Amino acid sequence: MQQAFGEAHNDVQSHLQRGQTGVGAGVSGAKGEAIRRRMAQLGEALDRHNRRYYVEDRPEISDAEYDALFRELQALEAEHPDWVRADSPTHRVGSPPAEGFETHPHLSPMLSLDNAMDEAEMRAFADRIARMLEHEGAIPFAAEPKLDGAGVELIYRKGRFERGLTRGDGSVGEDVTANLKHVLSVPLQLVDDGEPTPELLSIRGEVVLPIAAFKRLNERRVERELEPFANPRNAAAGGLRQLHDIDVDRLRSLEFRAYALADGRPDGLETQSEILGCLESWGFIVSPECGRCDDVDAAVAYHEDLLERRAKLPVEIDGTVFKVDDLSLQEELGTLSRSPRWAIAFKFPPEQATTTLLDIEAQVGRTGALTPVAKLDPVRVGGVTVSNTSLHNQDEVDRKDLRIGDEVVVQRAGDVIPQVVRVLLGRRKTGKDAPRLYRLPEQCPVCGDETLRLEGESVTRCPNIDCPAQLKNNLWHLASRGALDIDGLGEKLIEQLVDAGHVERLSDLFDLDRDTLIGLERMGEKSADNLLESLDKARETTFARFLIALGIRHVGATIAQLLADGFSDLDTLIEAQARDIAAVEGIGPTIAQSVASFFADPRNRAEVERLLELGLRWKAPKKRATKAADGPLVGKTFVLTGTLSQPRDHFKERILEAGGKVTGSVSKKTDYLVAGEAAGSKLTKAQKLEVSILDEAALLELLGTD
Repeated sequence: MQQAFGEAHNDVQSHLQRGQTGVGAGVSGAKGEAIRRRMAQLGEALDRHNRRYYVEDRPEISDAEYDALFRELQALEAEHPDWVRADSPTHRVGSPPAEGFETHPHLSPMLSLDNAMDEAEMRAFADRIARMLEHEGAIPFAAEPKLDGAGVELIYRKGRFERGLTRGDGSVGEDVTANLKHVLSVPLQLVDDGEPTPELLSIRGEVVLPIAAFKRLNERRVERELEPFANPRNAAAGGLRQLHDIDVDRLRSLEFRAYALADGRPDGLETQSEILGCLESWGFIVSPECGRCDDVDAAVAYHEDLLERRAKLPVEIDGTVFKVDDLSLQEELGTLSRSPRWAIAFKFPPEQATTTLLDIEAQVGRTGALTPVAKLDPVRVGGVTVSNTSLHNQDEVDRKDLRIGDEVVVQRAGDVIPQVVRVLLGRRKTGKDAPRLYRLPEQCPVCGDETLRLEGESVTRCPNIDCPAQLKNNLWHLASRGALDIDGLGEKLIEQLVDAGHVERLSDLFDLDRDTLIGLERMGEKSADNLLESLDKARETTFARFLIALGIRHVGATIAQLLADGFSDLDTLIEAQARDIAAVEGIGPTIAQSVASFFADPRNRAEVERLLELGLRWKAPKKRATKAADGPLVGKTFVLTGTLSQPRDHFKERILEAGGKVTGSVSKKTDYLVAGEAAGSKLTKAQKLEVSILDEAALLELLGTD
């Protein structure tokens, strides 16, 4: 990607630097496409990193890198609000709850915090809130260490602990009450200080693993020949989300530190500092480093002092949180969709060390992505030994000019993921000892298939859907609800089937027999029959779902439906060139290349053919009525938004059958916007452009439905 990715980035940056404002101001043609592409790339990357951080507890980039991506997307969305995804990462907090847990809504949203990366940004934050408040003079701040753990909400009713939730997506969290009851610093009954506690309380805080306990747990794991925990944060977050084989020792080692009272504030509390005192009086641990700063100068000094003391603290922290201390001023400032205006996280700089890049190896991930991994001469960084780290992609290797044998600077960015920062060029050897250049292999190191890199992408991939490195992931995708929806085919069963050698390619799934299934662990006759029934049911699908199930890069529900509508049958699509696919409205060149490359691979064609031989089938789509000259909606363009009584595809089909046209965005050419409940930015734009707005009843009237 990186040339195309870099070109899009450069076009975008030059556009932003010119200070253009307004919807699509000064942007058209190739430059506009570059900005759209960059926004899509940023959204996809941030979604992936959110899931890696919040759900999988395996972040792969530093906080600083994430913040840079996030800020770039925010800037682009501010410039082009009509191009903003409804599910943009800038509108979300955290990530959707993981499967396996019951979920509950938070009493009020658990928001994230904006970040300040240096003193200038901290001072800019203080200036911004002073302007908003039209406040002359200093604004005091409550100062708290930014704990590096897992955020949770504790709900108390009549003083008794009722429920504990993870952050989840900020609105809904995973119910981890049972695990939290093992955390000894979570009061099951609040301390009675003589004053009645509110009926319902929402306490926010962080579950952390003290460094001493982290070392002790890892020593025990090594003794039992188990892999040690990577860091205290991952150990804490993973401990809370244990579903089976609960590690009680780990849970008892965790510590809950309270820092907010979101709901149920007692009368008389006027500052955040007083709230912390109240929480402590109820029996919660409050970080003893908390303090109060009279102004921004004192806040900067507090942050610098805390940075100096950081290595001696009993828990890991990665910055300072500053909150406007006066609660009435907090209420006046209010919140944005994902963060309060009255608080900021002032981040610490990452720690660095120098070592030698011994080798680079290509690893194939579950999605087929080839990742160059640096093999380093082991070095201590930020309190841990680093010997391996991802280099992300070939462009990153080239951009940093990394060569095998170089001396490099390594940092444990965000105190979590180590990364190679730069080469020490002044120490690079020459002659016979000169370091070696590295290129990702042209053949997959696992299956030998020729690797592929799509134009506009940075990732090199193995396109073989049966590659052993990605087979389990591809099977899970095929069985998912949006694809073939195979009930009973979960992750553990997929693991068994692949590990036992019963499924070596996607199509093997539909060749399983009863005896094979009964022979699996915990698979009785009834379970085997149920799975076979599910597989048989999944054979009857739709053209679009079949395309989704194949796991073609960039082909989700929308693109799959466009392909199914744009091609008369599968054979026609298989033989289509990229230019033919790109001719379908709504499909760009990158997606077209991805689809064409997929079907050009002989192994993938063989899989498709075998899946059809094993009974996968779909009915030919109904022919839409010809757009008659007297059709009720001929020549009219519609946009659908919000929640309607039936899926949007239902109404889209009705409009198309009546001769109308449905597009995805509002413009001056739009005749009608059909707005359901919770209509958002499209409704606002339609009102601005004076587009006719219909509710569902009005649409049905136009369609001639009583």
